[in-house]
Amino acid sequence: MDMFTPTPSQVCFFPCKSTRESKTQEADRRQDWSKNDMNYIASSGLLFKDGKKRIDYILVYRKSNIQYDKRNTFEKNLRAEGLMLEKEPAVANPDIMFIKIHIPWDTLCKYAERLNIRMPFRKKCYYTDRRNKSMGSVQNYFRRIKKWMSQNPMVLDKSAFPNLQESDCYTGPFSRARIHHFIINNKDTFFSNATRSRIVYHMLQHTKYENGISKVGICKLINNGSYIAAFPPHEGAYKSNQPIKTHGPQNNRHLLYERWARWGMWYKHQPLDLIRLYFGEKIGLYFAWLGWYTGMLIPAALVGLCVFFYGIFTMNGSQVSQEICKATEVFMCPLCDKNCSLQRLNESCIYAKVTYLFDNGGTVFFAIFMAIWATVFLEFWKRRRSTLTYTWDLIEWEEEEETLRPQFEAKYYKMERVNPISGKPEPHQPSSDKITRLLVSISGIFFMISLVITAVFAVVVYRLVVMEQFASFKWNFIKQHWQFATSAAAVCINFVIIMALNLAYEKIAYLLTNLEYPRTESEWENSFALKMFLFQFVNLNSSIFYIAFFLGRFVGHPGNYNKLFNRWRLEECHPSGCLIDLCLQMGVIMFLKQIWNNFMELGYPLIQNWWSRHKIKRGIQDASIPQWENDWNLQPMNIHGLMDEYLEMVLQFGFTTIFVAAFPLAPLLALLNNIIEIRLDAYKFVTQWRRPLPARATDIGIWYGILEGIGILAVITNAFVIAITSDYIPRFVYEYKYGPCASRFEYGENCLKGYVNNSLSFFDLSELGMGKSGYCRYRDYRGPPWSSKPYEFTLQYWHILAARLAFIIVFEHLVFGIKSFIAYLIPDVPKNLYDRIRREKYLVQEMMYEAELEHLQQQRRKSGHPVHHEWP
Repeated sequence: MDMFTPTPSQVCFFPCKSTRESKTQEADRRQDWSKNDMNYIASSGLLFKDGKKRIDYILVYRKSNIQYDKRNTFEKNLRAEGLMLEKEPAVANPDIMFIKIHIPWDTLCKYAERLNIRMPFRKKCYYTDRRNKSMGSVQNYFRRIKKWMSQNPMVLDKSAFPNLQESDCYTGPFSRARIHHFIINNKDTFFSNATRSRIVYHMLQHTKYENGISKVGICKLINNGSYIAAFPPHEGAYKSNQPIKTHGPQNNRHLLYERWARWGMWYKHQPLDLIRLYFGEKIGLYFAWLGWYTGMLIPAALVGLCVFFYGIFTMNGSQVSQEICKATEVFMCPLCDKNCSLQRLNESCIYAKVTYLFDNGGTVFFAIFMAIWATVFLEFWKRRRSTLTYTWDLIEWEEEEETLRPQFEAKYYKMERVNPISGKPEPHQPSSDKITRLLVSISGIFFMISLVITAVFAVVVYRLVVMEQFASFKWNFIKQHWQFATSAAAVCINFVIIMALNLAYEKIAYLLTNLEYPRTESEWENSFALKMFLFQFVNLNSSIFYIAFFLGRFVGHPGNYNKLFNRWRLEECHPSGCLIDLCLQMGVIMFLKQIWNNFMELGYPLIQNWWSRHKIKRGIQDASIPQWENDWNLQPMNIHGLMDEYLEMVLQFGFTTIFVAAFPLAPLLALLNNIIEIRLDAYKFVTQWRRPLPARATDIGIWYGILEGIGILAVITNAFVIAITSDYIPRFVYEYKYGPCASRFEYGENCLKGYVNNSLSFFDLSELGMGKSGYCRYRDYRGPPWSSKPYEFTLQYWHILAARLAFIIVFEHLVFGIKSFIAYLIPDVPKNLYDRIRREKYLVQEMMYEAELEHLQQQRRKSGHPVHHEWP
């Protein structure tokens, strides 16, 4: 297909009679909405002073800024490119000047053709009598489901979205030479607001402000202070004094607020088509992915909740918990050197029961389930994405419209090579230069990761120092639960360090990414996103990895403890195990981080916008503020776009899957947070932020690859958590090798009778030289003092170690095999969509033939030549 060959967004497959009957109604509806579009533009004041030219973009600068020469040159070049500019001072601040930009029809057409923007082509109707009679029952079944879905309270009322009716138009790259092929009912509304904004932004990015190849682009002018902002205006106010049910929406922003961004709509599906129309495909895909992820969390949360309740209902019947709670005569060895005393084992009864909630018979099943869930989620998202890219006409868009970054062009304009796709010369980055810059960037990444590890090590040292202090604390509660107090304080300190380091990571990642000089915007975004993910993933999870796999593993044994710097004794796990520490670490960090993120996303912009409105009301009286000035007083979208939004959700996905064997409630917390997150983000985009540039995209970028990597890592970490951190393998080995049922090949709760006593080793207190006699117990599999090899590892220890290694290998191979099989079974593109695309590629050839024939016949009629009904 050449560049002028259109691809259809949707095709009408109905009989021509019914289509003719509906065309008049459809045309009337579109004409009404075109009039409404212009009406709300006029009523919102989004026009030049002449009341005719619509405002497509806004530039803002301060009159006191002395770089007027650059602005004058830039604005002169913009006018030379065909844009129309009009200046107007701010009402609230006399130092602020707004430049309203309008792009005329001829300039729109020129750049739409240059950027290969796809526009609606001529409508056609074809007979498709390909339905098999045997499908009648299946169609009736789906018709009943569709009827039920229309009554589902979660489904949006389509009558509230009259401008989102499905189109039967083909689309193709716009061409002025073939402008007669396109459906142009109204030149003012033929190009959508999002398309007009994209074209203007492209011109702003490629216009010079000084002589010199690198003196180009609005971004550099904003960076050097010539301008302080550039943004497309919102389509009016998001609230109305009149109810939307009786008077209808004032504009698309008002409609989005009423049907999507209000908190009362939390249970409704999202109007993705309207989101895409207003904010662009890139933001539309983000909310589509977020909604899909949230919906897929429902079964994961339900299964995790069932595993948790299974632990609650069977907790009192657990043999291990009962033995710990009844062990009144078993004394545990001191867990610290100076201020710790012997502790009765039954004092950890509560901790043993809480640990059982997360470490029970359903743990292994839930870990396997979540690994399969992650694969199903990603595979079905690919199918959902393919449907959206087809519906939104994004097929093969990236190859057609991806342009070079101005910074890349300015840096490497002297080094050109022919593009193998377009056949045109373009700037090229030499391989040696690229490798050098990548090595510097990678070195910076490793330096920051080492800084994270250093911070975790500092927290570990803190835990070793303060546990002695908490053990001798004045408050009786702290003294009795000094291990819990140590862990809780360390978690809070670790969270503060995490949030502090995140601020530095963002700036360093930005510098390293710019140092690489990525070729395109998507490459820049992918490189920056990967760095931010690596930094924050290591920052967020390093302490969790320490607790899961290192805490209490290398402490030695009583009388021969290992010490850090020969001074501080390494920390041991609680008598009930280390899993409770891991659960505490995950729960506190996940909960606090979600609260902090929600506050920074909504609370901080709300406070800033309130203060801006307060200053305006204090400075002027009864003045009418135009829409563009209201937009200026809103907060700008993050300069990194959707990176922060995706990063937050991807890190949450890691929490939900990587250590889910230790914290089965993670999917439930993620689900509750995401229900709030969708409406919070919607409210923020519609009401608190300036309108972002409606960018296009075909997928979620590098985030999908990161999600796949997290899914693989989750299988490995869960295997290690079950095998090493939890007591599942020691209980399994005892049950089938050393317990009372080992010789009878029976299974049951009584088979773990005596497990607690078997898992504790003996130590002679007289060896401590503290004047104490008798024996204390500690968690390990070592020989007793009276054995021939005291304090050496027993044969059971090596059996458990072998079983742990075997479990890891079997678990990983089994789960990876299931994941690969499921991924193979689920195609990336639905079969009906694949057939439809192939069908329409065939039909589009007929449409092109008939369109050209009709155009030639019209020319013959005008010139007086005879008309032929076949190709000349």
